[in-house]
Amino acid sequence: MKLIIQIPCYNEEETLHIALDALPRQIDGIDEIEYLIINDGSKDMTVKVAEEWGVHYIVNFKRNKGLAHGFVAGLDEALKQGADIIVNTDADNQYCGEDIEKLVRPILEGKADIVIGARPIDSISHFSFLKKKLQHLGSWFVRIASDTDIPDAPSGFRAISRDAAMRLHVINEYTYTLETIIQAGREKIAITSVPIRTNAELRPSRLFRSMRSYIKKSALTIIRAFMMYKPLKFFGIIGMIPFGIGTILGVRYLIYLAFDPNTGHVPSLILAAILLLMGVQTFVVGLHADIMAANRKMIEEIKYHLKKMEYDGQEKK
Repeated sequence: MKLIIQIPCYNEEETLHIALDALPRQIDGIDEIEYLIINDGSKDMTVKVAEEWGVHYIVNFKRNKGLAHGFVAGLDEALKQGADIIVNTDADNQYCGEDIEKLVRPILEGKADIVIGARPIDSISHFSFLKKKLQHLGSWFVRIASDTDIPDAPSGFRAISRDAAMRLHVINEYTYTLETIIQAGREKIAITSVPIRTNAELRPSRLFRSMRSYIKKSALTIIRAFMMYKPLKFFGIIGMIPFGIGTILGVRYLIYLAFDPNTGHVPSLILAAILLLMGVQTFVVGLHADIMAANRKMIEEIKYHLKKMEYDGQEKK
């Protein structure tokens, strides 16, 4: 059983060695542990620090492509190198390296294929009150969209089995954390979470420039993933709003008409008809999107089998 621990990096020369030193060297049930960094266009000495430390694999980007691209590139390289389990952690040592054993345990025991580390959000001192509430709110939306019970959706500390890694496809360029959970829920991949610890902050987060940017990008990511992976449900919920209001106005008009055949209220009748039509059209859009999602699912299944043939063939060689 081979574990590869991957770390996306962007100008991390000051903190990378701290994160690497904290990683486990052996875990019960794991025969081999190797380390991989994704150099996302760093302009400092990140790569040199990794090489001097003894990292086994380095994926290099000539320019910064973002966290989502780095995550996917790391998964691909880890699969090529024969990883049975892949753990993703951060270069700023946000997560406690000792908890990697807790992350991989459900996979080793055959209980899950993806394990998310759930941080103690409310007790993290460098998180503002607003950020804590937004983290909880975002995780709640992801649970609704994915039909999972993951309490800390934005957590990047996660373990992924070989099979699950071949099935994950990240479309957005902002972050992989939210989309992969929604995708796992749709694909019925066994996903769970375990409580983990966090370390003191070594540097400010680079994922977003401001709280407004964080809210905007996270909301767009959740909505887009919801639309892509559960379009009928998404457009059905949206369509219910005008359809429901239109129905109420229509019933109201019929009640008035029953008591007074000469009643007016024609504008409300017209509005009811428009709203009902909007609701029906939105549902039809959902049906079309659902057909496209079914086609996407077939394409993803083909890609999964191609990856399996490629990576498993390389492993046999």
